[in-house]
Amino acid sequence: MHIAPDMSSDIYTVISGTNRPGSNTIRVARLYYRLLKEKGVNARFVTLEGMDVNSRNDALRQLEKEVLIPSKKIIFVTPEYNGSFPGVLKAMMDHTDIEKVWWGKKALLTGISTGRAGNLRGMEHLTGVLHYLKMHVHHNKLPISVVNKLLNGDDTIDAGTLKVINEQLDEFIRF
Repeated sequence: MHIAPDMSSDIYTVISGTNRPGSNTIRVARLYYRLLKEKGVNARFVTLEGMDVNSRNDALRQLEKEVLIPSKKIIFVTPEYNGSFPGVLKAMMDHTDIEKVWWGKKALLTGISTGRAGNLRGMEHLTGVLHYLKMHVHHNKLPISVVNKLLNGDDTIDAGTLKVINEQLDEFIRF
């Protein structure tokens, strides 16, 4: 017997893990957000563009209170920066109330790059940080390589990549 999880109480948050304006990362993160909404999931979207995450300030406290603390599942879409993930994402984590924001929550990772590896190394680094923050990281970490060739002008992605993203999201919803 299969019982569908009660998603009505779960809040998901998609985090675009860079502050670079107009990045491919935000385009892919918005795609994840849109797909979650189409699946009937209560989802929120966070971009680090324009955010000051270098201190524990009022804007970060408001993000915690309104979005991060209520979230049960968090999807990180991160680009490859020098063989890892962006420091701005780490700075945001470092300046939050880690026990309230991260402990015991579930995470899904997607790495993107214009190169061949889809930020595999960065996702492993981020996994280590998330484990330290006592998060449960889903096993299906999706590397999206040559993202600049897969994205279309209307923020859609090629059919093969869309299929694996949907499969990854369906697994995460059941996680």
